[in-house]
Amino acid sequence: MHQKSAILDDEVYIQKDMKISHYFFLALAVISPMSMALPKVNNTFSVSESGFARVQVHNDTFEMLACYVAIDGHKVKFQLRPKSSTNWITATDKRFNYKNFSTWCDYLDVHPKYNAYRIY
Repeated sequence: MHQKSAILDDEVYIQKDMKISHYFFLALAVISPMSMALPKVNNTFSVSESGFARVQVHNDTFEMLACYVAIDGHKVKFQLRPKSSTNWITATDKRFNYKNFSTWCDYLDVHPKYNAYRIY
C-alpha cells in the first residue's frame, strides 16, 4: 500500500510539472509574435555643419508608417513611405544631443489620424 502511494505521488508531481511547462510554452507562443509586432525602424544621429544635433528615421518595412520625432516636448509628426528615410530633422538648440531625441513609429493602419501629416 505504501508503495502505491509513492507511485501515485510521483505521477501527480509529473502531471503538475507538465501543466506548468504547457502554460510556459503557451505564454511564449502568445508573447513572441507581440514582440515582433512593431515595425523595423533605424535611426541615424548626426551633428550638422553648424553644430546642431539631428536625426534621420529609416523605414525598413514594406508598409507605410506613422511616426514622430520629439525633442524637448516638441513633436514633428509625419508618415514614412516603405523602404525610405526622412530628411534630417534638426534640433533648434546646440545644447541638445542625440540622447534628447525621442522617436516612435507604428503602422499607419493602426493610427489613421497620421494621414493628415507630411509624407516622407
